[in-house]
Amino acid sequence: MAEELKFEEALKKLEEIVAKLESGELSLEESMAAFEQGTKLCKQCNAKLTEAEKKIEQLAKVTDGQPEWTDVTPPTE
Repeated sequence: MAEELKFEEALKKLEEIVAKLESGELSLEESMAAFEQGTKLCKQCNAKLTEAEKKIEQLAKVTDGQPEWTDVTPPTE
């Protein structure tokens, strides 16, 4: 899969592949190709989730159980 899909698109395609594999209607060759594509999509989704998690951790560092917002300016009153 050369093009990078948005997370939601990749997840939807992965779900479609799983449904096809579970249906039992694919030949062995088609199943192997679908499994390979699904593995790539799974890795892509995991990478995007890891990236999002790191961004969230950078935005909110927890100190004494309370979030310490590092990149957000508090509203002025």
